[in-house]
Amino acid sequence: MDRKIFRAAIVLGLLSVIGPFAIDMYLPTLPSIAKSLSADTAAVQASIMSFMLATAFFSLVYGPVSDMIGRKPPLYFGIALYVVGAVGCAVAQNIEWLVAFRFVQGVGACASFSLPRAIVRDNYTGVEATQLFSLLMLVFSISPILAPSFGSLVVQFADWRGIFWVMSAAGVLALVLAVFGLKETRPKEARVESSVGAALAGYWTLIRDGRFLGLSLIGGFGMSSFMAFIGSSSFVYQDHYGLSPTLYSIAFSVNAVGFFGASQLTGTMVKRFGLNRVVRYSVWGFTAAMVLLLAIFLAGIDSLVVLATLMFIAFAFLGLVLPTTGVLAMEENGKFAGTASALMGTLQTVSGAVVMGIVAHFFNGTAMPMVVGFAGCAVMAFILTQLTIRGDSPPIEGPIEVPAE
Repeated sequence: MDRKIFRAAIVLGLLSVIGPFAIDMYLPTLPSIAKSLSADTAAVQASIMSFMLATAFFSLVYGPVSDMIGRKPPLYFGIALYVVGAVGCAVAQNIEWLVAFRFVQGVGACASFSLPRAIVRDNYTGVEATQLFSLLMLVFSISPILAPSFGSLVVQFADWRGIFWVMSAAGVLALVLAVFGLKETRPKEARVESSVGAALAGYWTLIRDGRFLGLSLIGGFGMSSFMAFIGSSSFVYQDHYGLSPTLYSIAFSVNAVGFFGASQLTGTMVKRFGLNRVVRYSVWGFTAAMVLLLAIFLAGIDSLVVLATLMFIAFAFLGLVLPTTGVLAMEENGKFAGTASALMGTLQTVSGAVVMGIVAHFFNGTAMPMVVGFAGCAVMAFILTQLTIRGDSPPIEGPIEVPAE
């Protein structure tokens, strides 16, 4: 593994993780937040959805701006706003205040969501990009493993507000890392053709590109299944299955182990089988596991063991889907990588928020609405794969150079 790629993955991964950390870390405390602020389940889940919707729509701003003025200034602004939002959440006196400041926090976090993909595309494509995306997935996956457990640890010494103070501190550390650990990858000469008009033209080009949209939404519906899990799992695992916050954190984290373990195989598998085939087979495995899970629950078997096992398998396949679809979607859009990354992030986040909202609307205290959401997302990803990816890309040998722009 090239040391330069590994170092870039660590820096970009740590910057990327503050957003997911802001979701995963406070999941074990959702029931206690509901009690503290006298709010119902749907209102507390709205604090997750407001964060996600903010990251979705404001990514459309950060991406083109980063094409015009460089990657680092928007990143600085976004992380600083993230800290402001976290502080506002920490001192929230009611659920409306919490939801509003979660939105502010999301507006800031979307810079660290969308810009790392553009930074990767600035420097890499092909196998090297796949390897870097896979390493980003590894660092990214640390969040679901550590964040809920860390959140449970924090509430041993403080209430749920302490978690947002920790997020504030993490934001400050991320800002320091962005300033001193990241180089500007969008030089001035590359910004000459970037403007508001060019950004709008770029968006118009992308929304007419069926392959880009299809690949983005394959990954989007894959992520949506995980968002459905994030929105409901705290209530299902703790209230329905009776797990403690600590046991819930462990159960939640297990899924991420399969995800990041499989994601590290993508570079090797792409070299051997090609990107298209890896995507198709991975989506097939993801769909098979989720549909089987739904069939078992429809048969009346409401088992935590079955749920956890098949989710582990499905999310392992998802660990192969996300890096490969991301590389394929970005590969032909290097001239406006920030814009392409922003639109991809928006499509994926909006789909995740919509699915989370639907599952939350039908939530009945059991795992069934969540399982139905899983299967629906998997089937949509499967259909889009059949429509988008035709034929096999050849296996790739050796590194691939970034094409001249």
